[in-house]
Amino acid sequence: MALTDVEQIKRRRTFAIISHPDAGKTTMTEKLLLYGGAIHLAGSVKARKAARHATSDWMEIEKQRGISVTSSVMQFEYDGYCINILDTPGHQDFSEDTYRTLCAADAAVMLLDGAKGVEAQTIKLFEVCRKRGIPIFTFINKMDRAAKNPFDLIDELEKVLGIRSTPVNWPIGTDGDFEGVYERATGEVLLYDAGNRDHGASMVTTSSSGIDDPSLKEHMTAAHYEQLRNDIELLDMAGDEFDLERVLAGQLTPVFFGSAITNFGVETFLKHFLEIAPMPQPHHVSDDLGDVDPTDSMFSGFVFKIQANMDPNHRDRMAFLRICSGKYEKNMTVNHLRLGKKITLAQPQQFMAQDRNIVEDAYAGDIIGIFDPGHFRIGDTLISTNRKFEFDPIPVFAPENFAKVFPKDSMKRKQFLKGIEQLSEEGAVQLYKQPDIGTETFVMGVVGILQLDVLEYRLKTEYGVDIVRQPLSYNLARWVKSDAEEPLDHHDIILTSTSMIVLDRDNEPVVLFESEWAIDWVIQHNESKKLRFENIHSK
Repeated sequence: MALTDVEQIKRRRTFAIISHPDAGKTTMTEKLLLYGGAIHLAGSVKARKAARHATSDWMEIEKQRGISVTSSVMQFEYDGYCINILDTPGHQDFSEDTYRTLCAADAAVMLLDGAKGVEAQTIKLFEVCRKRGIPIFTFINKMDRAAKNPFDLIDELEKVLGIRSTPVNWPIGTDGDFEGVYERATGEVLLYDAGNRDHGASMVTTSSSGIDDPSLKEHMTAAHYEQLRNDIELLDMAGDEFDLERVLAGQLTPVFFGSAITNFGVETFLKHFLEIAPMPQPHHVSDDLGDVDPTDSMFSGFVFKIQANMDPNHRDRMAFLRICSGKYEKNMTVNHLRLGKKITLAQPQQFMAQDRNIVEDAYAGDIIGIFDPGHFRIGDTLISTNRKFEFDPIPVFAPENFAKVFPKDSMKRKQFLKGIEQLSEEGAVQLYKQPDIGTETFVMGVVGILQLDVLEYRLKTEYGVDIVRQPLSYNLARWVKSDAEEPLDHHDIILTSTSMIVLDRDNEPVVLFESEWAIDWVIQHNESKKLRFENIHSK
């Protein structure tokens, strides 16, 4: 019997995977796809012996460097659920892309390296999740290698991230002698088979036994058996109990131990996660009529990502839309709130990284890709009724690295302009223009220097343009606002000799500074203008 629209929405689970670089995030994504039947062999990111690349690392530069530099979107079915995974870049230079992606997720899976625990980038990404108030599930990875004491890892979550945790399972052996995990809810022990040598390309087989089963001692060392019983006793006495309400409020994180590269613990994690994780959640909007509920019959959604050239043969551009309410139906017409006009959503698509399928219908919680002829910007709201509202804006963060860029070959200026315009619309870089000078001069702003490497690489491979980069010494960008009654004319702002004023793509003035001292100096010397400087900008 066909499911109703509300039943379809309730079986959706949309989550992002976050971690410090090299904690195994893209590998984990692959293994979830493997268990969902979406792929038949998982390609590990790092394994040099493996002939395959990870499904979610689709851009050529990702395959070469073994890192994720864009967010990938993948959908698969498992056990009656429809799952949307957003795989994000772990590298801090791409944290803005990760932030935008988290705006489209209802939950986050935080991956930690068992040997390293909570790392710098994990802290930043965790703070983003906390701001959004979404539930966080923790998977402590690489347990097949030597790892920290699990009690120390749990303690780190509380002391470094400030979140209480409740272990769902517990590792047996953490000194490179991993033997399995103990499932706390059932009292079952899942035993790890270290004999599988295919880099985790196929599904793992596990054998299980109860903690009181006498035969269990035959499968693990006496020391591990004794340690396990002591650990369980301590956890039951001193650990936090599982509390669904606190988990959904983002105040308590369920913790799982396993090894993504060998698949051990991945399916157990997936089953628990699907039982606990929330269905699509209401979204806050700008009008006074209240939040938009996912089961509302009105179709609505927002653009959180734009990606150019996913198919190099067609030089196309896709806008990724998170559906917030209702149901998408083929060739439906929606109101584009920012442009104030109706548009038809022709041939939207769903993804397995860059592989795509045409969508006949999609529901709240789903991510669809819409062909973008230049209509869309990150943060745009689309809605099927005449109600006028916008979803909460997706903020733009101030970059910290800057460079002037221009094409080596002036004959290729047209391709250069098209390339930097499209890549800035993606949010890959922030594009600034120097006002009032003869030839248009462009300044690129990025959070991390690796983004400039990606910009240079993509301009060359996707647009055929070699560029010259001139690094600039600025390390602060601030949008300038005025609280004075007179409208602000940026020409009248008195700046230090080491500061520069530029215009962003909305022609709003941005000042580039070398130091915090220079910001204070400018405020003092423009007292009558009542200047304010913002490092996070929302339209």
